[in-house]
Amino acid sequence: MKAILIDDERLARKELQSLLKVHSEIEIVGEAANADEALELIDQLNPDLIFLDIQMPEKSGFDLLSELDKSPLVVFTTAYDQYAIKAFEVNAFDYLLKPIEPDRLSRVIQKLMDQKRKEVLVASGAKQKLSYGDQVFVKDGEKCWFVKLEKVRMFESDGNYIKVFFDKVRPMIHKSLNALDEKLDDKSFFRASRKHIINLSWVEKIEPWFNGGLMVELRGGDKVEVSRRQASKFKERMSL
Repeated sequence: MKAILIDDERLARKELQSLLKVHSEIEIVGEAANADEALELIDQLNPDLIFLDIQMPEKSGFDLLSELDKSPLVVFTTAYDQYAIKAFEVNAFDYLLKPIEPDRLSRVIQKLMDQKRKEVLVASGAKQKLSYGDQVFVKDGEKCWFVKLEKVRMFESDGNYIKVFFDKVRPMIHKSLNALDEKLDDKSFFRASRKHIINLSWVEKIEPWFNGGLMVELRGGDKVEVSRRQASKFKERMSL
């Protein structure tokens, strides 16, 4: 797995790099000392995983994640355990407390490899990606629906859940937006931002928005902001 180390303390990066030497499964492809450097590296290198410090000058690790449209797996590294709950609220894969213990790091790496193997198994037996005509099962508490994806106008991330917008209901499912994005056909659905996936067939109006982004209005009146980083891809997708 390709990994980037993100920490404003050089010695902390060196220590983690040293600890990871015994884990040949992890290939360190880059290091960053702040959020802006990390954003550029993530765009260039497309890592599978980032080891991310939380407290950094100017922008925190949480600020960095808020600027990513699609995040790699995240393992937070920090000296402060009060951030643990918030770390999992943003779908972090795991959380390492500094000074990092080799045994604890080994358990995290093992968990990463287990997940990777599961993904390979799923991919090897996977059918085509889900598109408009497919029908999916949605369960929220005691309520259940079979709904065709053509009726779903958008998906919205809400912590560890996704809100599914169709008809006049918005049930919540326990899944990450990244995982859902991998299953949906990108000819039918578009990742507008870190929080939203929209059904392209529901797009009715497009307007320029702040900082080079776009505001998309769907049939029925829902409005979704397309981030600056995704705006050019969206224009290309919607053009003749």
